[in-house]
Amino acid sequence: MLKHLFQPRPQSRQAQALYAHAVDQARRPAFYTALAVPDRIDARFELYTLHVSLLLMRLRAEGERGADVGQRLFDIYVSALDDSLRELGVGDLAVAKKMRKLGEALYGRMKAYEAPLEAGDADALAAALARNVHASEDVTAGGALAAYVLGARNRLASQTLEDLLTAPAWPEIAK
Repeated sequence: MLKHLFQPRPQSRQAQALYAHAVDQARRPAFYTALAVPDRIDARFELYTLHVSLLLMRLRAEGERGADVGQRLFDIYVSALDDSLRELGVGDLAVAKKMRKLGEALYGRMKAYEAPLEAGDADALAAALARNVHASEDVTAGGALAAYVLGARNRLASQTLEDLLTAPAWPEIAK
């Protein structure tokens, strides 16, 4: 009886799997080769955040169950960031301050991407991606990535919740 007390809930396992899918997708070399994402730690963070954001936005459309899995996905994302900071040698006193900044970054990115995604506005999305991922004010720097992100949003939206929780359908990365 007690063994069930310590087993992760199904939503936690699903959120863990979704996070792993987001990380695997964000690590695909084609982002750096075909889409010219700079191979820097901040750009990698942006790709992780982008993929988690896409999943969170999709889960939000699924009512209470989606919200529960989405909250657990967010918690796992934050925990992974905390672990990464500690592995990089950031001290305990500085972790809380950095985590607050990273949390604000996630919400800021979601806000910056959500409106253009909802409107299908590739130019506004490209501008936000150029600024955040490429650290550039040149909108064309984010154009190819914006096309990928719009495709990802559409592919994720076309999946049932069960299929999404099993394996998110990310689009192919093309230049």
